[in-house]
Amino acid sequence: MKSFIILLLLSTIYCGTSFDKANKDNKNNSQLLQSAFIAQFSGRSQIGYNWNLPNDFPIPSVPRENPMSEEKVTLGRFLFYDKNLSQNQTQSCSSCHLQEFAFTDRKPFGIGSTAEVHPRNSQNLANVAYNTRLTWSNDKMTSLEIQARGPMFGTSPIELGLSNDDYLNRLKSDSRYRTLFQSAFGGGIENITEQNVRFALSSFQRSLISGKSKVDKYLNYGDKSALSSSAIRGLAVFNGETAECFHCHGGINYTNSMTHAGTVFEEVSYSSNGIISDTTYASLPDNKKGLYEVTLLQTDIGKFKPPSLRNIALTYPYMHDGSFTCTTASPSDIENCSTEALGKVIDHYASGGLSHKNKDPQIRAFTLTPQERTDLINFLKALTDDEFISNPKFSNPFQ
Repeated sequence: MKSFIILLLLSTIYCGTSFDKANKDNKNNSQLLQSAFIAQFSGRSQIGYNWNLPNDFPIPSVPRENPMSEEKVTLGRFLFYDKNLSQNQTQSCSSCHLQEFAFTDRKPFGIGSTAEVHPRNSQNLANVAYNTRLTWSNDKMTSLEIQARGPMFGTSPIELGLSNDDYLNRLKSDSRYRTLFQSAFGGGIENITEQNVRFALSSFQRSLISGKSKVDKYLNYGDKSALSSSAIRGLAVFNGETAECFHCHGGINYTNSMTHAGTVFEEVSYSSNGIISDTTYASLPDNKKGLYEVTLLQTDIGKFKPPSLRNIALTYPYMHDGSFTCTTASPSDIENCSTEALGKVIDHYASGGLSHKNKDPQIRAFTLTPQERTDLINFLKALTDDEFISNPKFSNPFQ
């Protein structure tokens, strides 16, 4: 009976909101009822948290063992920005994931708390809740809860470098954290645990939803003045059969694999885009060979997960090795550096890429006119979500 009532209410709200997407209250109620429906029928825990999602965004999938709550998101935000989560107390998660850069760090390669340089650069965290796999090239990273162990405890490379319970003792000695953990998980000091730290961090990261760019406003909010004429033409180039960008960067997250609460069949994709040749790969260590590091299959050399293009104008240098960036413009000059760096990316794909046996067959030479190239760059830059990078809910709570 309960299932029938949830389904009936959900259907009613859907009917109402389909005629009035601008009604924020109806949309929020719809998302709550979707959560109830999904929790009832799919076993994924969602009840009690209002995602306040952008138009046309599905509810993210959440592990049953770590349901979303405002309290966990708040706790996770504090932990994300707290240097107490590194062994030497010099770095936090935010050291490599800065909000102003869409939670990247503008470096070719990440640098850990012991100054060790990482084999890949820091990925942006916008809409990470929709990722089927985490990191650039590890298909074992199936959830944020699992992935968190890497930066926290990993030794190759060292990121936060945690090696004992000192960080937990620091949290337990802080009255603010005792209150935050109690609100999020109940109980007392015994609930300040390694698992709950990971669960809270994961909850905060799932809340990092970006969907209010100029492109979103044009496509999903009915604002036909949101995009310039050049960006509108660039949208056509992006989705056209010449450049075919959409094959690897489609959907609401502008990538080719995505999961959400209604997902039935999970898609996972890794590919080589031809930025490194066979000759160069032969000289590289395994940790720079993509998925091969995990599988040891020759056919996986050079394969990485296509990243989301959301906020792409803020996340240079591009590619897993930061190999495409600006050399003429200053990196601090977002307008000109992103234009230059994105132009290099387009030129790479237009060239058909380097000789590599595992290169995706969709990487093939094509020709754009100078105007089409400019239009495509302007479209990509219109994927910047200014609300996301300035949202106080995602900012450093210690400032």
